[in-house]
Amino acid sequence: MSQLTHFDESGQAHMVDVANKQSTHRRAIATGTIYMSANAFQLLGHNASNKGDVLGVARISAIQAAKQTANLIPLCHPLPLTHVSVEFYTDEQQNALQIEVTTETFGRTGVEIEALTAVNIGLLTVYDMLKAVDKGMRIEHIYLLKKQGGKSGTWEATKT
Repeated sequence: MSQLTHFDESGQAHMVDVANKQSTHRRAIATGTIYMSANAFQLLGHNASNKGDVLGVARISAIQAAKQTANLIPLCHPLPLTHVSVEFYTDEQQNALQIEVTTETFGRTGVEIEALTAVNIGLLTVYDMLKAVDKGMRIEHIYLLKKQGGKSGTWEATKT
């Protein structure tokens, strides 16, 4: 089993030293899904929420979350993101909304946590904006789809 990198030899938490790592183009893609009632899904699709454009607000929220990740995750390095994109996909059969976030930087450490943070906050924003009509929404299946860059190269989630 590989050693956890956020702990020193004595077991104390620390920020990983990336000073000797190569700066490379780093990219990560993460996803997640929120399941909701038919009524909430209908409001989502027609921007009929009392709070306005649900997907527009969730997109901006996800981007802002990616930019604030180092303030939320204590041992995460602050990164100069070069790109963040947010895409939404609807599934009418399941009354579900999937979010997919891509984050990029040129640096010494990856952007996986930024992508995952953005997915979570984007979905929580959807929940917040639609909770007046459906408090039973479920946020599920949040995971990293792909990461590229660094010495470990490309990694992709296996299809299940």
